[in-house]
Amino acid sequence: MINLTPLSCFDDATPLASADAPIGIFDSGIGGLSIALEIAQYLPKERIVYFADTAHVPYGARGDEDIRQLTARAIEWLYRQGCKVAVVACNTASAFSLDHLREYYGERFPIIGLVPALKPAVIQSKSKVVAVLATPATLRGKLIQDVITGFAEPAEVKVLNVTCLELVPLVESGLANSVLCLECLQQVLQPVVEQGADYLVLGCTHYPFLKDSIQQLYADRLTLVDSGFAVARQTSKILIKHGLLTQAESAPEIRLRCYVSGQNATELAPVLQHMIPTGMTWSIENIVAKMAEKIG
Repeated sequence: MINLTPLSCFDDATPLASADAPIGIFDSGIGGLSIALEIAQYLPKERIVYFADTAHVPYGARGDEDIRQLTARAIEWLYRQGCKVAVVACNTASAFSLDHLREYYGERFPIIGLVPALKPAVIQSKSKVVAVLATPATLRGKLIQDVITGFAEPAEVKVLNVTCLELVPLVESGLANSVLCLECLQQVLQPVVEQGADYLVLGCTHYPFLKDSIQQLYADRLTLVDSGFAVARQTSKILIKHGLLTQAESAPEIRLRCYVSGQNATELAPVLQHMIPTGMTWSIENIVAKMAEKIG
């Protein structure tokens, strides 16, 4: 059973959410917006509450228990806002927390997680060599190791693990298309290209925002795959299964409400403006450390 750090303002019981409640999405930073945008496109009438734990980003270099505790508090916050499901839009958090979270909440609060999209890469690879670009924590997690041992190895596909701790901060800073980012990507990806990799699995939700930069470097060498669409489809299936698909006839006034713990909403707003498609209504706010107020 997971050991949630108690919050005095959350002592009251929370009733089961209704179909009109929002979908809750969590990531350590703003990278999980890649998942939020896929879900918003797939389920255009749903409201989304997105929580970015920017006070503690990045998670990738943190210890296992630290990741579990931070994730537990974030998901509890979404639960207490009345969200009907939670999507752990962070590969690192998913790698260490999904089993614990699902045991803790059970059927009252469905939890959807991420697994790097290694299976489709393995199936489609012609060279029998694929690369996974992910954080150190994700790469040592059980979820991806199970796919490697249970799927890639029997298929005789070699999996090359690639990590670069500079990439998440670059995305968080709005520098995904910068010269510095291109240099970092070339440094870590050139070796896997030289080893014959033809597919690159984007194993962190920040990394889909690097697609333009990666394609600028290796458009003719690497095919990119990520799990965004699969997560959106799974979210839809879970909502239907639990009778939680919204019955609203039109899209909400504000589709995407973003909340950040690092008190840096003002700095992040211009970054989000470039990440969120024109026409999608959104907002961003800081939340106080106690995370006590309900969302209106």
